Amino acid sequence: MAIPPSLCIERLLAALAAADIGQHPVEVHGALVGLICGGVEQRAEAWVKPLLELMNDGQPLPQELHRLVAELYQDTVTRLVDFEFGFTPLLPEEEEPLTMRVEALSLWVQSFLTGLAIIQPKLNQASADVREAIKDLAEIAQVEFDVSDDQESERAYTELAEFVRMAAILCYSEFGPELPLDDTEASTVLH
Repeated sequence: MAIPPSLCIERLLAALAAADIGQHPVEVHGALVGLICGGVEQRAEAWVKPLLELMNDGQPLPQELHRLVAELYQDTVTRLVDFEFGFTPLLPEEEEPLTMRVEALSLWVQSFLTGLAIIQPKLNQASADVREAIKDLAEIAQVEFDVSDDQESERAYTELAEFVRMAAILCYSEFGPELPLDDTEASTVLH
């Protein structure tokens, strides 16, 4: 059973505070997803060093925080690889004020772009679709935090969050590892 975003955020927030790391959990997840979508090797903890450089000046994390981030990494990879699991950015749930969710989305996107750029230095050579998505993400990262708490703003936030989700998946499909094709049907011969 998947851990609800609010519980995951609370656990990470407590572990980050205990480690005296001044980042928000959405920033950690955004950077982690940026590394993954940028094509960080998906072998045993190849993601750790670049993430530590982003969030803790290269210093190791306390054991509990490392465990939580490793679980988050594995869950994220699983969700990006298999569409049935449904990847989504780790963001506050809709019970939270819209201003807080917009700010969290902006922080997530900023961290995602930083993680992506660290692992994928040739972003300017990406496909036109990816370059356009990254340009749009850069604009989303600058979104204003003072928003009205009405249905129109809620709808706009939902559309932005969905765009961010799809842009991350697009980057993963371009820079992530080659996924093996399921060729079981192709190898079945009818007589």
